[in-house]
Amino acid sequence: MKNTEHRISGHETFPCRYSWLPKAIQEIQKDSNLFKDEDLAMVKFGVGKNMVRAIRFWAESFAILNTSKGTGAFGVSPFGDAIFGKKGFDPFLQDIRTLWLLHWKISANNEKPLLAWDFLLNNWYEPEWTKTKILAILNQELQRNSSKKVSETTIEHHLDVFIHTYIPTKSRSGEFQEDNLDCPFVDLNFIEKIGERTESLGGRREPIYAFNRNPKTEITQEVFAYCLHEFFTNTHPNETSLSFTEICVGPHSPGQIFKLSESDIREHLQKIQKKTKIFSFKESAALQQVFLPKKMNNMDLLRRVYN
Repeated sequence: MKNTEHRISGHETFPCRYSWLPKAIQEIQKDSNLFKDEDLAMVKFGVGKNMVRAIRFWAESFAILNTSKGTGAFGVSPFGDAIFGKKGFDPFLQDIRTLWLLHWKISANNEKPLLAWDFLLNNWYEPEWTKTKILAILNQELQRNSSKKVSETTIEHHLDVFIHTYIPTKSRSGEFQEDNLDCPFVDLNFIEKIGERTESLGGRREPIYAFNRNPKTEITQEVFAYCLHEFFTNTHPNETSLSFTEICVGPHSPGQIFKLSESDIREHLQKIQKKTKIFSFKESAALQQVFLPKKMNNMDLLRRVYN
């Protein structure tokens, strides 16, 4: 990972919940200073102080809210308004394509990246992983790159939030725990438990996780095109062409963040080229290259996702 200051805390150990993002947009549109008064925010959201902080954290992390420099007030981003605003495409977070877009937003963030998302979705290439193994690597990364001292407990809590964002926690009786019922990203089936192994010194067995690399039909050509365009404009702003390999496995690429196979990405590119000509895909024996003939308006591309 690059020498970037990663965010590790702020979620108060709560994964995001279904109602939080739409509610955050509704309330901030009424009062941009709401998060500056946590007591009032507790009343408006009907939750405790820690959850108010978690709502603010996730709304920023998913790029639906942004902070006004100097005043500390919050504003709704164009993306947030387009999705959750009064005339939004998916104001109640009912469309699974929205979940994939939000997953993209939090994982592609290279300005204020979340540690677990940045490492596991952009810089991890092995087929499987365990919590113990990833914790050891994250500890090493932070000791080498971070300017702040971070406790191992804080890192573990952060990784737990990542895991429980995508995998529901079950109680011993097999029932889902109440705290995890409302985590929307469980519906993506993005991470799977594929077995167990002994990793810890005490001999305790723990789950082995793997990213689901099967075809993801909910990631439509329009979703893929929106994300690929952002990859060009945000991560490679001065480039008009990228290698097929960079789009498949480069950090912050659609292939890495969605864990798509090369054949799935090739199919997306061929269909986009045929249908919309937003990108052109050139293949030869020596080179596979994707071209962006001209930059487009992101809101126009987002509108195509839902039309």
